[in-house]
Amino acid sequence: MSSWVYVGLFLLVGLIIPVGAIGAAWVLAPKKPNPIKQMTYECGIETVGDSWVQFKAQYYIFALVFLIFDVETVFLFPWAVKLNSLGMFAVIEGIIFILILIVGLAYTWRKGMLEWV
Repeated sequence: MSSWVYVGLFLLVGLIIPVGAIGAAWVLAPKKPNPIKQMTYECGIETVGDSWVQFKAQYYIFALVFLIFDVETVFLFPWAVKLNSLGMFAVIEGIIFILILIVGLAYTWRKGMLEWV
C-alpha cells in the first residue's frame, strides 16, 4: 500500500503546480485594459479590414493527414526493428496496416486534398 502513496503524491503535485502557476499568473498579471491594448496587432502593421480571416479547410486536412502518417511511423518503427524476429502473423498484420495506410493516402490524393491550389 505504501507504493500507492507515491502515486498519490505525484498526482497531487502534478495538479498543484499547473493550477498554482495559472492562479499566480492570474493574480499577478497587470489588468489595465485600454482601447490601444485591445486593438489587433499583426507584426507591427495595423490591420486593414476584418482581422478575422477564415482559412481553407484543406490546410487542416493536410495537417491531419501529416499527423496520421507521422504517428504511423511511431507504430511502424518498433515493428521494423524487430521484423527478423517476428512470426508470420505479426508480419502479415504489419503489411495489412501499411496497406490500410496506402488506401487512405490514395483516397486523400484522389479527392485532391493534397493539392496546394
